[in-house]
Amino acid sequence: MQAFRIYLVVVVVCLGTYTMMVGVNHGWNLLPVFFHDLLAMTWPGQFNADFTTFLMLSALWVAWRNQFSGTGIALAVVAFFGGMMFLAPYLLYASIQARGNVNVILLGASRVKA
Repeated sequence: MQAFRIYLVVVVVCLGTYTMMVGVNHGWNLLPVFFHDLLAMTWPGQFNADFTTFLMLSALWVAWRNQFSGTGIALAVVAFFGGMMFLAPYLLYASIQARGNVNVILLGASRVKA
């Protein structure tokens, strides 16, 4: 579990640094580039479509894990738009809260029988 937590921290630091460098060098207006690639029907567009499905799956899992509560739905929206910059800290928090119990991390405490 410790290696997983270290991985999550490394991901946030590396991805955050990369994102800052891209934003500073190319601007912060991602959506026109993202949708242009999708509409162009090119490999970057295919990657964006594939990535979007991962974001949707992540958001759906976060909402489900939180039993589609108001908080769960709000977290799902953040998961969809935040990607790994949301999911890594969320998983880090969940792993600490669950004391490393993978069943609790994946399913949520209310779905795991004591």
